[in-house]
Parts: sequence; structure tokens; C-alpha cells
Amino acid sequence: MRKPIIAGNWKMNMTPAEAEQLIVELIPLVKDAACDVVVCPPYVDLAVVGKLLVGTNIKLGAQSIHWAPKGAFTGEISADMLLAMGVSYAIVGHSERRQYFGETDETVNKRAKAALEANITPIICVGESLEQRENGVTDTIVSKQTVAAFAGFSAEEAERCVIAYEPIWAIGTGKTATSEDANATIKVIRDAIAGVYGAKVADAVRIQYGGSMNPKNASELMAMPAIDGGLIGGASLKSEDFSKVVHF
Repeated sequence: MRKPIIAGNWKMNMTPAEAEQLIVELIPLVKDAACDVVVCPPYVDLAVVGKLLVGTNIKLGAQSIHWAPKGAFTGEISADMLLAMGVSYAIVGHSERRQYFGETDETVNKRAKAALEANITPIICVGESLEQRENGVTDTIVSKQTVAAFAGFSAEEAERCVIAYEPIWAIGTGKTATSEDANATIKVIRDAIAGVYGAKVADAVRIQYGGSMNPKNASELMAMPAIDGGLIGGASLKSEDFSKVVHF
């Protein structure tokens, strides 16, 4: 059985002081969680959050990671820098990175590879736009993105990854894929992995749903057999809301 994983993506929210308050509130609320719990603050919050999480069941994640160990990459952050902050997860290829900052399937693959080499678990995001969904090419898009993200990975490396299916049209809009639709698309993603590595590896990879999961719909989504967790946006910015998702 795959252990569920709930990760909070804070995006560009929370000053260090606000982050500290949120984490102090959150720690007791999720201390007995049955799933893996991850928070992914902005880079400026990693140090303060990382210190607060020591000795807790909450893991620290970053919102991206660069593929080079160092160099002239203004605005980027390396695996060693993240490790020094206590980071053990990194979101890779979020749709907002793809849409606004030029992320491609190739750079997603390179970032995920760098994370794995540093023993940081990549949370690799895949998902279709509204136009692609309306054109009936969702399965093709998510399969292509998944296979491209895993290019050159060994079976062991593939098993260590987490995938987040994020229908782009459902992020930050309040819209959510039906639980059945989300489950069906996640099954397509798992089938794409099986096509490359076989059923054993595909069955081991955890796949989250990342389209506006919140306290109201978490239990229904998490009841679906193919859905192994959530990549949570807005609901992760309030300790009470996030804890309710964690305890789906």
C-alpha cells in the first residue's frame, strides 16, 4: 500500500514571521497524521520553518530546485543550499513555473534528476490546460509530460519520485475536477509509468491530486483508489484548513 502524502505549496505567500506563526499552530494539529506531511514555503522562509520542524513529523519542501550545483544562475537555488536548510522535498515543474517562467519538459527532467542525486524527493507536476482538456487530449498531455520528466531515470529513481496531477484550469480558480475524473487521469499517469518501467514500479509511485483540494472535497478525492495525496495551495495557508485536509 502506498502511504498518502499531503504537501502544502505556499507559493509567494508568508513572510518569515507569518510562516513561524503558521507552523507553530500547525505542528500540534497534525502530529498524529497517518500520512506524510510536507510544507513548501518560499525560499526566504526555509530557515525559520526548518528549525521549527526539527523533531516533528512535518517535512520541509522547496518550490523549485536548480540542476547545477552552483554558478551564474541569478534567482535560482541549488540542491546543496536546500539541504543546508533541511529540505527533503522539492516541487518541480509546477504549472505556474511552466506558464510564467519558461519551464519545459527538459528543465523539469533536469531539476528532478538533481533533486534525486541530492536525496531530495521531487514532487513532479503534470497537467493539462482548459483548452487541452476541451480538445480531448488530456491523456496524451499528461502521459507525455510524465514520460519526459522520467527520461533517463532508473526504475529505482522513478520509484522515489512523487507526481502531482494538477489540471491547470483548476489551480487557484476554485474549480475542481470531479473525483472520478481526477482518479481516471491519475490512472492514465500510472499507466504511462507502467509502460516504461512495468507495473511494480508504477504501483510504487505516489501520485497526488493538485487542483484546489480543500477541507470540503479532500475526503471524497482521497477515497479514490488511484489518488495518493494532495498538493495543496490556498488551503495550506491556514493551519486549521490544512490540518483538516491532512486528516481527510
